[in-house]
Amino acid sequence: MSLPFRHSAGFGKRMEYWMIGKMLKEGLDIYVPLVDDDAIDAVIRRQDGSFITVQIKARSQTVCEGDAALFAAIPHELRDNYWFVFYSERMDMTWIMNSEEFISEAHQNKSGKNKGKRSIWFNGKKKDKITGKLIEYCKPQFEKYVASNFERLLN
Repeated sequence: MSLPFRHSAGFGKRMEYWMIGKMLKEGLDIYVPLVDDDAIDAVIRRQDGSFITVQIKARSQTVCEGDAALFAAIPHELRDNYWFVFYSERMDMTWIMNSEEFISEAHQNKSGKNKGKRSIWFNGKKKDKITGKLIEYCKPQFEKYVASNFERLLN
């Protein structure tokens, strides 16, 4: 059974609000822009009075096998006080990284229609020797970005 268009088209926005709701539950002082024309989904005020901007990216349960945590074709240049929150629904895993970390870890396309855009693939994949099923796991080099809360955004 295929998902209706409105379900898949609204996934990103639903995930943004879900993630923002989780941030609010943790007590973050968070503001949501009315217009998202600068890749800013949320603004967070830290305890010291400084602000950071956050881009939330999510991958759904229904993406192709092996691509649970592939985030591709992201336009991005270094920005101060800018953070990414990546979430894989199928893996139920969140990664948090700042702009500099993202640039250093992501691959930048050198040619093609997405030239200059960046991609990051947090998951690896392997076949379970017993069941033969595909297992998606966090690549070891990205484990340092795995987050069970939003503390990293506050420090």
